[in-house]
Amino acid sequence: MITRLFGATGVNVTVIGQGTWGMGESRRTERDEIAALRLGIELGLTHIDTAEAYGDGGAERVVAQAIAGRRADVFITTKVWPDNASYAGTLRACERSLKRLDTEYIDLYLLHWASQHPIAETMRAMEELVRRGLIRFIGVSNFDVAKLQAAQAALTREHLVCDQVLHHLRDRRIERDLLPSCEKHNIAVVGYTPLARGGFHRGVIAEIAKKYGRTPRQVALNFLTRRPSLFTIPKASRAEHARENAAALDFRLSPDDLKVIDVAFQASL
Repeated sequence: MITRLFGATGVNVTVIGQGTWGMGESRRTERDEIAALRLGIELGLTHIDTAEAYGDGGAERVVAQAIAGRRADVFITTKVWPDNASYAGTLRACERSLKRLDTEYIDLYLLHWASQHPIAETMRAMEELVRRGLIRFIGVSNFDVAKLQAAQAALTREHLVCDQVLHHLRDRRIERDLLPSCEKHNIAVVGYTPLARGGFHRGVIAEIAKKYGRTPRQVALNFLTRRPSLFTIPKASRAEHARENAAALDFRLSPDDLKVIDVAFQASL
C-alpha cells in the first residue's frame, strides 16, 4: 500500500485507510468486523479511523481487538463528539477513548464537528493532550475554510494536520476552496464515505475499470486520492472489500482518464 507524508506530521500514512462507522453496533457482526480490519492491516491499510460516537464507543472496542499486538504498526485516528468538546470534556473524552482502544496514545485526535463550546477551549485541551503524550497530532472534521482558520488560530504550540471531510465522486465540493486552502497550509485532507451511493457498475467509471482490469470501486478510490494531500478511509467490514481497497492504488490512471472522470463528475464540484 502506498504511503505519503501526512500534512505537517512528518509521518508517512497509508493513502487508503479503514473507516469504522457502523461497526461495533452488533455482537453478531463483530467477529467479521475484527477479521476485516485485521486483514486490512495485513494488506497495508494501517490508518484506522474511528470515533467515540460510532456505536457509542463500540467501534473503538472493535478496533482495540483488531490492533491487539500490532499497535506499533498502525496509525489510529479517533474523534471527540462536539457535546463533549469543552476543555475538561475533551480531556475526559480522550481518556475514555484511550481505555476503549486499549492504547497508551492516539496518533490523531479530531474534533468531530464544530461545537457550541468555544474552539479555543477545545484546541487548548488538544494541546494539553499532546503535552501529556496522550495524542500525537491534532485535527478537525467537517470544518470549512473559515472554521479551519479559526481552529488553527486558537492553537499556540501545535499545528492542525488534518481536516476529515465528505468526499466522493458525487460530492467534490471540497475541491473548490477547502482543498487548495489545506494544501497551502500543509493540512492533510481525509475523505470519508468515498464510495457513497455507488452506481459505478455502468458509465465512465465502469468503462475505465474494464480498461485497467480493475473494479469500479478501485477506480473511484484511485481518482479520489490523485493529489498528494488527499487520503481516504473507505469502510471495509468484509474481507473481500478490504482486499479490493488495498489494491486500489496498484495502478495509475492516465492523464486522459483522470480528465474524463473529472469532466464526468464536474457537476459535483
